[in-house]
Amino acid sequence: MLILCYLISTFVNKLDNIDKKSRVFYHKPIYLEFLISNTQKMVPEGKLIIIGGAINTGSFAETQFGLPDNMNFFERGILKRITTESVKDTQSRFEIITTASLMPEKVGEEYIKAYAQLDVHNVGVLNITNREEANADENYARIQAAEVIIFTGGDQLRLSSIFGGTKIHQLLLEKYRTEPVVIAGTSAGAAASSKNMIYQGSSKDALLKGEVKITGGLGFIDDVIVDTHFVQRGRIGRLLYAAASNPGILGIGLGEDTGLFISDGHIMEAIGSGMVILVDGRTMADTNLTDVEMGQPVSIKNMVVHVMCDGDVYDLNDHSLVIQHPKVAPIA
Repeated sequence: MLILCYLISTFVNKLDNIDKKSRVFYHKPIYLEFLISNTQKMVPEGKLIIIGGAINTGSFAETQFGLPDNMNFFERGILKRITTESVKDTQSRFEIITTASLMPEKVGEEYIKAYAQLDVHNVGVLNITNREEANADENYARIQAAEVIIFTGGDQLRLSSIFGGTKIHQLLLEKYRTEPVVIAGTSAGAAASSKNMIYQGSSKDALLKGEVKITGGLGFIDDVIVDTHFVQRGRIGRLLYAAASNPGILGIGLGEDTGLFISDGHIMEAIGSGMVILVDGRTMADTNLTDVEMGQPVSIKNMVVHVMCDGDVYDLNDHSLVIQHPKVAPIA
């Protein structure tokens, strides 16, 4: 990408310096200047799937967490969607990264069992626990060979602090830009997927100045910030605060067993059994965020909120939302 930008720039400079004795003068065309400035904003080849947590893997162990029972997992489940979106479908190579989890072995086993029920058997589990392992050639090679990479739930700060700036992180970013890879994250894995990341803050006190803590994530997608377990844990305040502190980013609140399938870097389709809440701060008229003392309540005026359900589509480029209207059979 940088090479392309350099070649275009070199070509245009030569046009400007063409033999002036011929009295033919070339000026740098506007469209080439635009191309140079936007070369690094090319559409990614990869697909991103972010999930709110408590994903329905169809396993007995999940039932104790009160998962919804209104979804036929094998037909509409999110894991099935991850599979069908991959380049080789059930024959794709899957790597499950359990770094964020406190129970990496158990979580890895659950994913292997769930995918076996979907006839997916080429599945590996990577529990990378430190930055040395995130730079190791063996682990690098496994990620390089994978068509699907899934970050499990846990602590998103572990993901950003262990992977940030490592060889595997750079490889993941490059694969997402240039290959038809599927990168998915659930709970912490979803929260860490964006450039900005919420890593701490109670739901109850979220609208007190300084309560919500934000840092850098893994950066697969810009201009958004993601929160998870959103509906179940009442986290609307965390997104309102995040959007008020930077109205240029779109807040995304993912319900459990619910996610967004993001293609072309900007088309976001809601998938799963629950809701996705969007908080758009661009129309915010006023806030006292910079005026109040730390720990004091924050006022926000005119914040826009959208609710998405399965099949609804939001375009990050023009901020348009298309709601699906399923046909309902008439009452006899």
